[in-house]
Amino acid sequence: MSIRKNKKLQQEQVIHQKDQTFLQSVGITRTVERPREESDIQLREDRIGRYFRKYLNKFVFVEFSEEFIAQSKAGDLLKGVPVPLRKKEVKDFAGGKGINFLVLAENMAWVMGCDPHFKHTKDYCAILHRLYNKKLTEGMLKEGRDAAEQGEMDNACIHFRAALCMQFDYMHAMYSYARACRVMYENSRNEEYVGRFKAESLEWFELLTETHPRFAMGYYYLGYSYLNMGLYGKAQLAWQSFLKFTKNNKDRKEINKRLQQIADPVAIEDACLKIGSGRYEEGIRVLEHYDKTQFNDWWPLHYYLGRGYVQAGRIADAVSEYKKVLMTNGSHLETMKELLLIYEEEGDKANIKKYSEKIRMIETAQEEEQTKLVEATKKENKKLEEEEPAPIANPESFDMKDVDEYEAENSKGRKISKRLGK
Repeated sequence: MSIRKNKKLQQEQVIHQKDQTFLQSVGITRTVERPREESDIQLREDRIGRYFRKYLNKFVFVEFSEEFIAQSKAGDLLKGVPVPLRKKEVKDFAGGKGINFLVLAENMAWVMGCDPHFKHTKDYCAILHRLYNKKLTEGMLKEGRDAAEQGEMDNACIHFRAALCMQFDYMHAMYSYARACRVMYENSRNEEYVGRFKAESLEWFELLTETHPRFAMGYYYLGYSYLNMGLYGKAQLAWQSFLKFTKNNKDRKEINKRLQQIADPVAIEDACLKIGSGRYEEGIRVLEHYDKTQFNDWWPLHYYLGRGYVQAGRIADAVSEYKKVLMTNGSHLETMKELLLIYEEEGDKANIKKYSEKIRMIETAQEEEQTKLVEATKKENKKLEEEEPAPIANPESFDMKDVDEYEAENSKGRKISKRLGK
């Protein structure tokens, strides 16, 4: 390497170190960058798009004349690109009356939002960027928020997805989309629908905190998402980050209370993980303590304590713990299978027969129940994919207060950065 190149590299390293110091000084310690195909809605898997594609049937696609293209500011970007018209607009277009381009922009937003993988999504983004810059993206966000306030969650989701097609890391759209998905799964009883929207909401809250690590409300909802899944340790970490960045005293008080409430479940979860990873002595010590508290009716505690005792060679104690599980959760297969292994090892024929029959009966019943559930889910999915849903009553507020607080605080950080010459 030449002296000049080496000196340049050293200068770049110094600048990078200064940037890191500044980032750390304003509280940014998480700078995860996922591959574009995991963070860009146009590239990543679309697990909920099936519920929006029904709206594409409302559109027909037409192409502009060469004369119109020559006069339009979008110009060459319109060549060979069919634009969406609602069926009621086709007459005006065919009759030469013309269509307001804002109407076409709204139609493009619907198409992109319904299917970010649509083959002309990139073309629509390029056209709209040239004509409206960032203003239209903000308009899509507002349309989505207004729809959400009315409980029209499909409409809201579609506009938030369209805004993310325009700008994949747009903080306001990421936040609103994740929240909209959350509202939608909380108002459904369809197992598949709930699973898909819950996973989508969780991943976008995670992406939000990774992309915009100083935005407190991302951690607020991420914590609740983890709590909903029983992931207490992750909820604790998310809420600790929320407290680090929030300026809202009311929310701070709420989350401090939540952290106190999950302190014991976090310790129990950690002990269970230690047993699962072979550190059974540490795990047993913690779980034995909680076995004498109000948590002694929590069946996972007894299940993992039983597994720990098996690893420690305390078989009689393990059997006792497993039976406590079945007193609370009588159809827990994993516990029955653990007991069966113990009785097979001991040659206890009576209990081998007893638990083998129980396991078979429960597995058969579960298979039958699963078959019924699959059939019911298929019917409900068909309805969800073909019919427009009624508005959700009393949806969450999607006002801009949370974002405004972040913008005000972030603006201070930018001013500090400017003064420091960053």
